Amino acid sequence: MAEEKPKVQVPIEWHISEDINSKYATNLVVQHSEHEFILDFFEMRRPLILGNPDQVREQWQKIESVRAECVAQIIVSPDRMQEFIDVMQAALDKYVGKEQEEQ
Repeated sequence: MAEEKPKVQVPIEWHISEDINSKYATNLVVQHSEHEFILDFFEMRRPLILGNPDQVREQWQKIESVRAECVAQIIVSPDRMQEFIDVMQAALDKYVGKEQEEQ
């Protein structure tokens, strides 16, 4: 019978390259297949609309759509997806708690 080897925990050294470009995401689309989750992050910029209230209203009425550019696509395994959700939920709970304390 093979002897089970002990697991060794190796710390992660987190590094963010100076070359990485941060992007602002205003929208998120999540899709999944049998083996992965696909997270598409989009930035939607408001169109530049100027003028008096009537001109602004008229310009908005002429707009048929607003383009959302994909700024990142991240593919995640189902096992890691739950871990990511838990980490994000904990961060959100901490943020909401801090916001409520300040009010």
